[in-house]
Amino acid sequence: MTTKATKAKPRGLAELEALDAVFAALAHQSRRTILIVLQARGGEMTSGEIAGRFDCSWPTTTRHLRVLEDAGLVHVALRGRERVYQLDRERLRRVAGRWIDRFADAAGPLS
Repeated sequence: MTTKATKAKPRGLAELEALDAVFAALAHQSRRTILIVLQARGGEMTSGEIAGRFDCSWPTTTRHLRVLEDAGLVHVALRGRERVYQLDRERLRRVAGRWIDRFADAAGPLS
């Protein structure tokens, strides 16, 4: 049996894909709100706690959480029967912050 060798993506391409995933996740107000609520609550909440904060249906909430997870902005841990969502502040800083810093470096402070 032969296997295909998997090539690592060029660094620039991987960074662009990460940037697209993060900004696509941040594009929706509900997902930005989920991140803000997670931050305010210490960076960790159960799925039920998150869902209780929103007026949308459970399937809609889970779709938003999945987008955030796929973008690497939250991680999920199972604790018993509960799914606990944890904010990945470092990923947000690394991807979005690096992009914003490109403009600050080119033109001076962004104020």
